[in-house]
Amino acid sequence: MERGSTKREILEASLELFSLQGYEATSVSQIADAVGIRKASLYSHFSGKQEILDTLLEAVTEEYEAHSMFSKKKDAEYVEEPAPEIWELPDETALQLILKHIAYIICDPHISKVRKMLTIEQFRNPEIKRLQTKHSYTDVMRYFEELVEVFILQRRLRDGDREVMAAQLCLPVSMWIALCDREPEREAEVMELIRRHISQFFEAYRCEGE
Repeated sequence: MERGSTKREILEASLELFSLQGYEATSVSQIADAVGIRKASLYSHFSGKQEILDTLLEAVTEEYEAHSMFSKKKDAEYVEEPAPEIWELPDETALQLILKHIAYIICDPHISKVRKMLTIEQFRNPEIKRLQTKHSYTDVMRYFEELVEVFILQRRLRDGDREVMAAQLCLPVSMWIALCDREPEREAEVMELIRRHISQFFEAYRCEGE
């Protein structure tokens, strides 16, 4: 999130309110009250709600990309420290990296709150509907298509319809992430289901003789 105390507090308070009651239902006055500043003071940092939303989405997208195993796959930089490229890792280690990425998506408070806000607003705001499709479907499918392609090229998985394979792999995961958003106390159960699901997927598509 943005550096600078007041601006950061405005963003954090806005995201909290957006995730609880939606973007449209949240007023600038409510955001200012949550931060403990005057409405006029908020306008010295942001021109209005739209700029706050745009800044939040940009910041969260950057956070997500920084954690993606494919964001800098050429030099294999992961989050905070260098790591081997995923296609050079043993199967179990690769699985753990995938699960670590999914756990980040579930647990990161900014990612989680944006996901909730998009869910609330997707049927009321055309721009947020587009963003919901991008964040919850297009970007997820792209990530898993890249993952499937890596393992096919490495001959860990047999070749097939890569888009369908990616859908088979990721859509149950998306369903379980949504469950975790509604019932966060089930996180351990969800992560175990995801682990079993990914393991079974790789077993089902494993190259013969591998």
